Amino acid sequence: MKKVAFYTLGCKLNFSETSTIGRMFTENGYEKVEFHEKADVYIINTCSVTDHADKKCKKVVKEALRYSPGAFVGIIGCYAQLKPEEIAQIPGVDAVLGASEKFKLFELLGNFDKQDKATIYTSDIAHATDYYCSYSVNDRTRTFLKVQDGCDYSCSFCTIPLARGSSRSDTIANIVKTAKEIAAKDVKEIVLTGVNIGDYGIISGTRTTSFLDLIKELDKVEGIERFRISSIEPNLLTDEIISFVSTSRRFVPHFHIPLQSGNDKILKLMRRRYKRELYAERVEAIKKVMPHACIGVDVIVGFPGETDEDFNVTYNFLNELDISYLHVFSYSERANTLAATMKGKRPNRDRSERSTMLRTLSEKKRRFFYEQHITETADVLFEAEEENGSMFGFTNNYVKVVTAYDPLWVNELKKVKLKTINTEGLVEIEPVWEKVVS
Repeated sequence: MKKVAFYTLGCKLNFSETSTIGRMFTENGYEKVEFHEKADVYIINTCSVTDHADKKCKKVVKEALRYSPGAFVGIIGCYAQLKPEEIAQIPGVDAVLGASEKFKLFELLGNFDKQDKATIYTSDIAHATDYYCSYSVNDRTRTFLKVQDGCDYSCSFCTIPLARGSSRSDTIANIVKTAKEIAAKDVKEIVLTGVNIGDYGIISGTRTTSFLDLIKELDKVEGIERFRISSIEPNLLTDEIISFVSTSRRFVPHFHIPLQSGNDKILKLMRRRYKRELYAERVEAIKKVMPHACIGVDVIVGFPGETDEDFNVTYNFLNELDISYLHVFSYSERANTLAATMKGKRPNRDRSERSTMLRTLSEKKRRFFYEQHITETADVLFEAEEENGSMFGFTNNYVKVVTAYDPLWVNELKKVKLKTINTEGLVEIEPVWEKVVS
């Protein structure tokens, strides 16, 4: 039996697709092994959102061939679509597959025989119109379920539309069917993922339904305890969606809402589809009906033209917002984007300093959010990860807890009392034992 190993760079969407491709290999008689084990085939799923995609890809290829010098190496993902010729020059790479080709590995590559020269299988991104159902399973306690792909937005810093194509979605019927299949595997939490999931509903080029319609149907799926929305644009997060989540049986009070900048001048340069006032309104709307909700924020610092004063406006805006944590990114130039041609580039030193400031703010925000829930009782879903005798889990509103490892608690919902915040910023707990009636 041939062996295959995978390495995934980037987002939850990539993880869902890697897992799906992994099942294709097992269905074709391959044994899936860990990346550090000797394999006959290595598939590397790449990302292009942040910088150094080339260096990361080269390093992973080098590591694969160190474990198994004669292995077949295939590269897929966003970087493969954007820079196929560049990847083909990396020593040891046998095949590069673009957005339309990555799910056709067996059709295009046959027996995965080692090549003298890398073969490129890519087509124009305009041809990436097919939708491929994807979800992760057995990789983590939670499952990432892809419901949408591609993006019709044109943010000046982003390569995703060039790497994944136009917005397209799966049908509600297919997604519900897949969710039921996942429930049958004893998965208790599904994270809905995509490139722009708030834009869900475009099927075969025509808008036929909406994200609100989707989550209403998913809320009826038995066997799944929690649905979590991975990320949703503020202009697409409607009052109706917020209201539904607040009364939902299964959708948890956790929203991750990209902001990118708290300065209207920079938002305009980024070609974002809202102003900061709208963002503040969305946060206020969530907290009005779900005071305990967790709200995460994406921010980019050091964008071209962002002066010290502009950054301070963003910092103060975030400092005053009732949010729970930040994901902070230093701006990095991406080829073939409008932002890469803009004036006013910030030195790396400024980008690094601003990133540090916001990460420090994020730690303060997270700790304050956690402190609000100390002494409360909560249901925690525990992960399979074990670290130095400890295990971790999350409340429905994304408070991360830690306790002594117990294999019987893996993938189980347990009622616990949130006690204290430890030196690592995690919440320590004690079990709440239910009374047994004799």
